[in-house]
Amino acid sequence: MEERSPPPTPRRPEDWTRAGVAFAGLLFAVAWVTVLLAVRTQGGPLPQGQYVLAAFFLAYGLFTISVGYRGPDQNYYSFDRVSQIASILVLGPVDAAWINGLASLVYPLHRLRHGVPWRNVVNASLVNSGTMSLGILLSGLLYSRVGGEVPLLALDGRTALALLALVLAMQVLNDLAMYTLNVLLGRGPGDAFSLFSYTLELGSAATGVLVALVHNRLEAPAFVLLLVVLGVGMLALRQFAEMRYRLVGIVEERTRSLLEKTLELERLATQDNLTGLFNRRYADDWLSRQIAVHARHPQPFTVALADIDYFKQINDHHSHATGDEVLRRVATILQARCRSADLVARYGGEEFLFCFPGTSLPEAMALCETLRAAVAAADWSGLGLAHGVTISFRLAWLRGAAALERLLREADARLYAAEHTGRNRGVA
Repeated sequence: MEERSPPPTPRRPEDWTRAGVAFAGLLFAVAWVTVLLAVRTQGGPLPQGQYVLAAFFLAYGLFTISVGYRGPDQNYYSFDRVSQIASILVLGPVDAAWINGLASLVYPLHRLRHGVPWRNVVNASLVNSGTMSLGILLSGLLYSRVGGEVPLLALDGRTALALLALVLAMQVLNDLAMYTLNVLLGRGPGDAFSLFSYTLELGSAATGVLVALVHNRLEAPAFVLLLVVLGVGMLALRQFAEMRYRLVGIVEERTRSLLEKTLELERLATQDNLTGLFNRRYADDWLSRQIAVHARHPQPFTVALADIDYFKQINDHHSHATGDEVLRRVATILQARCRSADLVARYGGEEFLFCFPGTSLPEAMALCETLRAAVAAADWSGLGLAHGVTISFRLAWLRGAAALERLLREADARLYAAEHTGRNRGVA
């Protein structure tokens, strides 16, 4: 079956809310009071001589839980429905309830060896035991009520319908309990009432019916042989599921790695390694798209090119490493003061490109003046640049159906004017 109680148990104590802990305790108390009252009503736990059979189903229940596996969705899938159905059809719903409830209470204790906090283990035990014992009792009583035979000796149409009602009732009650717990733990509804879990339960239930029929009708050697075959099959299925789980993990890891490499390649194709700004290739593509948009929907649009003044002298007199650091710091200053809609790119060498969509030339001039002043006001003494660093801008605005080359050529021509009328300024 699919066990959705905290799979396998929350690893952190804070994962169990007070509401979740209260629900676990209340569910366990209600379930076992109901089961014990049912045991008392039928005159005792077992008829004389059936304690060995009860011990067998207890051990078989633990085995069918333990050979489960954890799927990629982190749910725990086990075969305990086989033991639960078989015990109902051999012993009846009341005895099957307390036997399987006890198995579900005991099984989570092994998690203590894996370092799971004891409070989490206790909560999981209470939830599992309460859910299983109450679900088996109520579903088994429904099975008997609609004409199901105990012990099951033969199959006919009426019995088949009773068995279908038994399996569906058990799964619905299990899903209701797990849905409630997940909501109380703040995890959302999870994947309760999924088609896969119901299909899995029907297969396990059919196996449980087979176990009951063989036990009730055939000799002990045939029953033992069936158990051996089923046990080997369960172990093989678990091995296959774990192998598939590992393969899924490998595929997911490689997919993540491929995605990371793809994103890195995209970053390298669009980003300047030194400054972290967009590179010229990306800027040209972006600017071409903006010009195409402008042709259909004209609006103010201004571009600016900027050069770091006397950058060659910085490289020649202080080293290229100092020049690289100047580029990085200037890029940081520029990017920090541009608007989110603006584009800032390193256009080549010490040259930067700015695109100001929806911005008139006077507005762009004001923005560039802010950028120019910020660069000039920065402290460059740590790099040994006593005279500081300045930057010059040249601006051009988009008019009509201008081509990219013409727009940038206009801006470049204005740089020449800026350089010959004194650096550290902007020219439009």
